[in-house]
Amino acid sequence: MKRQLLLILLAALTLGFNVNVGKAVAAVASNQASFGLINTEELKKLLDDGTQMTVVDARNPEEYQEVHIKGAISIPEKQFSEHLAQHPQDKSAKIVFYCNGIKCGKSKKAAQKAVEQGYSNVLVYAEGMPVWEEKGMPIYAGPDYEKRIETSKIAPQDLDALIKSNGANLTVVDVRDPDEFKAGHIPGAINIPVAAFASQSGALDKEKQIVVTCNSGGRSYNAYRKLQKLGYAKINQAIFADWQAAGLPVEK
Repeated sequence: MKRQLLLILLAALTLGFNVNVGKAVAAVASNQASFGLINTEELKKLLDDGTQMTVVDARNPEEYQEVHIKGAISIPEKQFSEHLAQHPQDKSAKIVFYCNGIKCGKSKKAAQKAVEQGYSNVLVYAEGMPVWEEKGMPIYAGPDYEKRIETSKIAPQDLDALIKSNGANLTVVDVRDPDEFKAGHIPGAINIPVAAFASQSGALDKEKQIVVTCNSGGRSYNAYRKLQKLGYAKINQAIFADWQAAGLPVEK
């Protein structure tokens, strides 16, 4: 919409029409996303205070059924227009949209659709479900919530060869505590402790292969699961104890 208005403005100027540039610029600005942002603590406070609002999970129904913010309703972003009956009748009502974190665009797309429908009090909880869950906030957990997943493990020798041959397209993430990381880690790895993994995952490029590692597999399993929920497609798990046992170099 913004690009179309700019093209119209340029065409009008080229043809010599009498255009009020200020009004045209204002029209462009008014078509930009006009929703606000809210963080985890702010959303939790609104819920605790009993603030009248509608919290909308913009993810797909299967994700919603597995786990969602307690009290949220499901309106998948791609089915937004099919769920108009669930939208508040009052256009000034507060609506908060969320999805799977800062790199998931569903909540922003849904919020923009709400703005275009005339809602004036729209917020996006950009940190999303992974951070909400990570910080121990109130959730609804469905029957499949604790279901184990199968990780794609990579052997130490294969990981070593991959680092040497394709290191630019690979990120090794050590999810142990900082003191464990400092004591020794796979060369070139970065440290994102699992306790804050979802909230710091924005540093990870979705186009790269991500390998999560810890000493024995428990914490890297949790990180792997979080990456899946965040929409990362190229993920592997490596075990640091196996790396050491293979006699491969350790960086301190």
